[in-house]
Amino acid sequence: MSEVQKKMAAEVGDHGLKKHDIKVSTVVFMIFCLVAAGCYGIEEIIPACGPGLTIVILCVLPLIWALPFSLVASELGSARPQEGGYYKWVQEALGEFWGFQAGWWRTVSIYIDMVSYVVLAGGYASSQWNFSRPEEFLLKATIILVFVYINIRGVKDIGVVSTILSILVMAAFGLVAICGFLHWGEGTDVSFQMTATETNGISDWFFLIAGGISIGMWMYSGYESMSTIAGEVSNPQVIPKATLITVPLIAAVYIIPTIASLGSLGQWQNWTPDGDGVGYGDVVATFWGPAFGVIFVIIAILAQCSIFNTYIASGSRGFFSLADDYLAPQILVKCDKKHGVPYVAISTVAVVCLLLCMLPFGFIIILDVTMLVASYILVYISAIVLRKKIPQEDYKFKIPGGSGLLAVICIVPICVAVFSFFINGSDCYLAGAIGMVSGTILYYIWRRRYGGLTKKNPQLFPANKKTKLAVGDTRKITFMLLLLSIFNVIACFFMPWYENGWEAGDYFDGMLPDANVDTITTIIDTGLHVFTAVCAIATVVFFVISKKVEPQRK
Repeated sequence: MSEVQKKMAAEVGDHGLKKHDIKVSTVVFMIFCLVAAGCYGIEEIIPACGPGLTIVILCVLPLIWALPFSLVASELGSARPQEGGYYKWVQEALGEFWGFQAGWWRTVSIYIDMVSYVVLAGGYASSQWNFSRPEEFLLKATIILVFVYINIRGVKDIGVVSTILSILVMAAFGLVAICGFLHWGEGTDVSFQMTATETNGISDWFFLIAGGISIGMWMYSGYESMSTIAGEVSNPQVIPKATLITVPLIAAVYIIPTIASLGSLGQWQNWTPDGDGVGYGDVVATFWGPAFGVIFVIIAILAQCSIFNTYIASGSRGFFSLADDYLAPQILVKCDKKHGVPYVAISTVAVVCLLLCMLPFGFIIILDVTMLVASYILVYISAIVLRKKIPQEDYKFKIPGGSGLLAVICIVPICVAVFSFFINGSDCYLAGAIGMVSGTILYYIWRRRYGGLTKKNPQLFPANKKTKLAVGDTRKITFMLLLLSIFNVIACFFMPWYENGWEAGDYFDGMLPDANVDTITTIIDTGLHVFTAVCAIATVVFFVISKKVEPQRK
């Protein structure tokens, strides 16, 4: 073998994955795209919570949500830098079943997220230039196909595009901050007025504050997504280093332009993310002229494209890793020989996005948050478990303070995550809970069909001959259904109080324009009760089955 062939062989991983030499700065920009790509979305918090509380939420969430997860992701990523990232961490800590749940939940949530960014990009363009629906679809389809093509060219090209788009987005919001501070006081309103709508009781206040926290959690999520492509980075240790850099960077990009905008333009009651009210672009358009507003719309479109671009890489590698462990269709591990990327998995992004990109934004996002947060909980638990399993010398970065501090760092955001399950409304909760159950159903089907880790190493991962699942899986399924049943019961009692006076079903605006809100609410409420009963019955059934098919514990 020639020296050139040896070098090429060294750059190619399992299934033909190609490794790339990527700098820390490039990874910083990629993570910036995955998590933020600008302040878009904060516009929804401002009129709900008021300007003062919005700023407090943006300052507090990095400490109790973003920083803990970035620390955990950095620690685990330094010790286990492998393709699949968080999925492999959970698998090593908690076993094949829970690893699949984490991989499936987060990958599906990423796919849903990806569609939402295409929808937002099309919406921004349509609101600015009054596109017809066919023209809007053509734009969305073009965005999808262009960035899928970029992803098929490999991680290095993704990094180049992410770097360019990140710099443009940062520069745009930098201009917003400069403009806002230069005109501070002309429309100043950073007070602690709480809401733009009239409130009638404790439940209304609770809902508005909780809604702001929920959106903020979504905006500060995504620090783990880069870990899924660690197997394609020549020096994967650049990922945890870059992760820690992005936490204060993203917090600054959120907080500084928001303060400057509210301190100059004000009008906090009228802020909205859909282009029909006030937004960040209006700050520069108002004080520096309409041309800056047009430029900002273009930047807004590019920002959504930058997130879409990097999430294609992260989401597609989730399915690739599941298939690599024989827990998903094997066609998903096929790699392009020239560029060394899983082109089939990447192509599924194009199919899903083209099918869903014309649905309303609210309806698309409805499944996302619950499954995203559930996967985070499993990663936090895995960090605690793996601290005792992984040899000390494997860690290139370790959270200081010992296991006690690690437990605190993990438990606080777990409590925040559990709280978030119940604050997005009964429609989001029900859709998310059904999405979570889909992971159990697909694991049962795909594990039996493709063989799972047993096919890789039958001695290390023995199968239960009666169920064709891994040993102990029926017990884990029982526990999963039991937890979900408990959460469902809590939701059945909590939601009627929480949603009192709130028009549930708003997510369906545009899809069901003539539907009666009360009818939608009744359907959702009935669905939640039926789903609770089904989960409870399934828990009992799997408990009985586990007693018969699983070996007795000694």
